[in-house]
Amino acid sequence: MAVFVREVMTPGVVSVRPDASLVEAAQLMRAQDIGDVLVAGDHALIGVLTDRDIALRAVANGVDPLTVSAQSVCTPDPVVVGPDDGVAAAVALMRDHAVRRLPVVEDGRAVGMVSLGDLAISENPDSALAEISRAAPYGPGGRTGA
Repeated sequence: MAVFVREVMTPGVVSVRPDASLVEAAQLMRAQDIGDVLVAGDHALIGVLTDRDIALRAVANGVDPLTVSAQSVCTPDPVVVGPDDGVAAAVALMRDHAVRRLPVVEDGRAVGMVSLGDLAISENPDSALAEISRAAPYGPGGRTGA
């Protein structure tokens, strides 16, 4: 069982500039097969933008995703965790703030992400959530309709 966040996090981050359009961010998510990107400027983390943010805070409100910036829709000042923080601390932060992903920040710079699935696999590899988290993103047959 992992003790530190660095043992379970996904290293590296995918980020967009604050002025990137939502279309740019969504295309990057699709290309990277991920559900979120960090919004960062001058190496400083500004926020987290999820596919859900785009759908609920922009598209559902009828705004043009070509003209709306990532910064205007992202969740600003996200809760973060350090790579040397304990896994239990990450679990507590996720529970207390009702989030499923935490940017991992070291010396003011994002170095990875840790997700609820990462923690589930670490804490109880035989749990249903761990099994789901290990599954291919689009099931055994791969992408459909893409």
